[in-house]
Amino acid sequence: MLHPVNELTYTILLCDDLEVMKRFYCELFPVEIREVVEAAVVLGLGSTQFVLRKRTRAYDGRGPRPGVPGVQLCFRVGPEEVEHCYQELVARGVAIAEPLTDQPRGHRTVYFFDPEGNLLEVYAEI
Repeated sequence: MLHPVNELTYTILLCDDLEVMKRFYCELFPVEIREVVEAAVVLGLGSTQFVLRKRTRAYDGRGPRPGVPGVQLCFRVGPEEVEHCYQELVARGVAIAEPLTDQPRGHRTVYFFDPEGNLLEVYAEI
């Protein structure tokens, strides 16, 4: 066990087209651009740093199942806001993976894809 590790401070999402991904996330979510460097954009959403980084390293996308997203990003909202988020996604033409659904685990969810096929979820506890 890595005992010194006690906090997840930021998430990096590897991208093929950094500009398309930056536009998608900046137009859809209330993020602030905190920093732009050559191959990355650091976005802020609350206390979390969310980094979009262009695939530039030899090992990028070379995990156990290359080409298959290995991460799902989840964004929590209030129960009454999930429907609004779903309608906004549809209005923007975002690819929906699963429409608005009340899950047996006590979540109201909508699953959708970003431009590079990563799975995203907006959810509320109900």
